[in-house]
Amino acid sequence: MLYELTLSADGRSAEALADALVEAGALSVSVEDANAETPDEQALFGEPGLAPTRHAWTSSRLRVLVDGDAGADVIAAASAAIGIDPPAIEARVAVEDTDWVRATQAQFPPTRISDRLWIVPSWHEPPDPAAIAVRLDPGGAFGTGTHPTTRLCLRWLDSNLNPGATVLDYGCGSGILAIAAGKLGAGRITGTDIDAQALQAARANSAANCVDADYTEPDSLRAGTWDIVLANILSNPLKLLAPALLSRVAPGGALVLSGVLERQAGEVIEAYRAADPGVALSVWAADEGWVCLAGRRPA
Repeated sequence: MLYELTLSADGRSAEALADALVEAGALSVSVEDANAETPDEQALFGEPGLAPTRHAWTSSRLRVLVDGDAGADVIAAASAAIGIDPPAIEARVAVEDTDWVRATQAQFPPTRISDRLWIVPSWHEPPDPAAIAVRLDPGGAFGTGTHPTTRLCLRWLDSNLNPGATVLDYGCGSGILAIAAGKLGAGRITGTDIDAQALQAARANSAANCVDADYTEPDSLRAGTWDIVLANILSNPLKLLAPALLSRVAPGGALVLSGVLERQAGEVIEAYRAADPGVALSVWAADEGWVCLAGRRPA
């Protein structure tokens, strides 16, 4: 029988204790903010482009998976290895034998984006055979269709993409936006990302969906402009990328940005207005506190 043990540790010892527990025989250890979902919750990492303000939570909760009754011995050995008193076991819960593959798949049902567009994992049949189905499994690259920012961009594409339009997906992750654009009738499709694994995942996902798209690193992006430029990232990198993204929007073309919280919309709009007032961004739609910004360059 497996057991999950709950321990507490302070910011000075949590990571060291987690490593020592694994060395002492724990099957797995996760470290969480003990104040998560309370007013004292702490953000541990800053957005890309910003240095983190802290490197450990003030108080951490450790979830330790052990086999049988080995928990006390594992904790004692790990604590001795880093020179601390063994923390008390605050909770001990039996973990039943579970089909983890099936349990994980159950967390990712088909996602309806619009009347005609669905995101469907490979282990599900499309709920509506007449609709457009993007086949996509969860993986290491961001973009499964479940996050509000991705849904917003997909809905914009569904409402605004004209057949044959060229599309640039900047920060493509899994390739979901590029693939959806292809399924909705786009012409030349390009995706770019700084993460080599994301590019690899995007190529595989495009092939699985029979969508022809070119994926490359930003430094290798070909010269030119696109009818639609999409960027679903975060507000700080979006502001830093304003000149680069604006330069890729063709006359008459659209710029679509997401990854922006409602309270951040004004500062992102202002950053793009300062870089190029010819593309007037505004809030196109909102979803669960996130917004999609869109604007067009005059023809």
